[in-house]
Amino acid sequence: MSNPLADMEKADVMFCIGTNMTECHPVAATRLKKAIARGARMIVADPRRVPLADLAHVHLPIRVGSDVPLLLAMAHVIVRDGLADEKFMAERTRGGEAFLRHVEPLTCEWASEICEVPARDIEAAAQMYGRASRGAIYYTLGITEHICGVDNVRSLCNLALLTGNFGREGTGVNPMRGQNNIQGAGDSGAIPNNYPGFQPVVDPAAQAKFRQAYGRETDLEEGMTKVTALELAGDRIRAMIVDGENTVVSDPDRNHCEHALKSLDFLVVIDLFMTETAQMADVVFPATAWAETDGVCANTERRVQRLRAAVPPPGEAKPDWWIVSRLAERMGWEGFGFQSAKEVFNELCRLSPTYQGLDWDRIEHGEYHWPVPHADHPGTPRLHEGEFENGRGIFSLTEYRDPAETISDEYPVWLTTGRRLPSYHTRTQTGRSAGIDYLAAEEALEVHPADVAGWGLEDGGWAEMRSPRGNVRIKVRATDRSPMGTVFASFSFDDVPVNVLTGGGYDPATLTAELKVCPVAVHPAAAGEPGTGG
Repeated sequence: MSNPLADMEKADVMFCIGTNMTECHPVAATRLKKAIARGARMIVADPRRVPLADLAHVHLPIRVGSDVPLLLAMAHVIVRDGLADEKFMAERTRGGEAFLRHVEPLTCEWASEICEVPARDIEAAAQMYGRASRGAIYYTLGITEHICGVDNVRSLCNLALLTGNFGREGTGVNPMRGQNNIQGAGDSGAIPNNYPGFQPVVDPAAQAKFRQAYGRETDLEEGMTKVTALELAGDRIRAMIVDGENTVVSDPDRNHCEHALKSLDFLVVIDLFMTETAQMADVVFPATAWAETDGVCANTERRVQRLRAAVPPPGEAKPDWWIVSRLAERMGWEGFGFQSAKEVFNELCRLSPTYQGLDWDRIEHGEYHWPVPHADHPGTPRLHEGEFENGRGIFSLTEYRDPAETISDEYPVWLTTGRRLPSYHTRTQTGRSAGIDYLAAEEALEVHPADVAGWGLEDGGWAEMRSPRGNVRIKVRATDRSPMGTVFASFSFDDVPVNVLTGGGYDPATLTAELKVCPVAVHPAAAGEPGTGG
């Protein structure tokens, strides 16, 4: 996030797009509710009428995969109506003139045809955001899990650059992270293109720095993503370690994923429980849970926090860092003789420019937001105050692209996937709490009542849902939260493996799967047990 969570209460206008925040980030969402209570206004762009949309002053139920046209048309209105912050653009951005020319013909009427929402609503949203003295953008996986995820994010940045909504209270472009330490994992180098601290692996200076730190040569090329690794499983990739992820349930194209893991010579899983992925492993190492572990977490607002073990771990469970370190030592790798989480974190601080001013003792009370470049630095709750790190913000000339797969006579329905409040992710943890079953005992397909009738379905009855990759049987739930022609299901329940269906395309820059767009066919099915087919 460019701004701290506290700033959510300070915006005049909040633009929430591709985020079901009240279900996926319910604690943070209370700040939006407080802002609305004091008079702030909110725009929500989401194909479904998620609970957040019930609080919105403008709801844009755009067709799945049409975010870029919406954002381009909003920029068009802001420019047309003289709402752009010309001073900010002149002093702090570049590429603005080309961007103004780019959006000139991209009207609300043009976007309306693609987004399937009224042009007047797009115009109203643009004017509301453009006139805000403090406009804040919030998004989650509904923006990034598309083949155009990078373009979606760049388009949001364009809006903030156009209106000067960076570097001030109650503004910014703010991604809400999907899990508790996703930010910290990226900070630590758990991405294929960067060393810790977002230092590019293709930068010779960064390579030399880590060569000296680790005492060995490193490749001057980007590593592969998990998508690529699964594609090469059984060929160039012969063994794999999966740490803390239930890949079989959470990844797209489940049949392909299972085949890839079965093609390996050797699979190791590190996890808290015997997940569906762990059941496929040759070796499973039991890991400690958060309340059993000393460590560090960097949360969605870049706040670096100490975690303290409150209870001893059960059985033979060990911290992930300990398991990985001991494996590395057994494999003959030097430099992994860590004896505590403190040693691991302090090494990160030595090597990462964003953590340079921190150490284990300084984060005792969790008050610092990175970057903290030196020991006397107070931290950076709000990014881009006064200037951008790279000098100027750069406008991007994005264009609309169809999703990788679009609806057809054979697959005439849009499926979009996500999470539900009671069942977190793949239910590895929440699925073991008996009380959760009172709130969400099974998965159901959200279908508009008119489609339930038109497709010959029954509310509470069974449907078969099919895509080019397979089919699943699923209960039907009639609800107007999903628009006509679009259905929704979560991927949480292993007995209704919705991700058998997904995986039609990937963003070319990040290789993020297009989990939010999947054309399917939906037909009535006889009563019986849920299941799947190839």
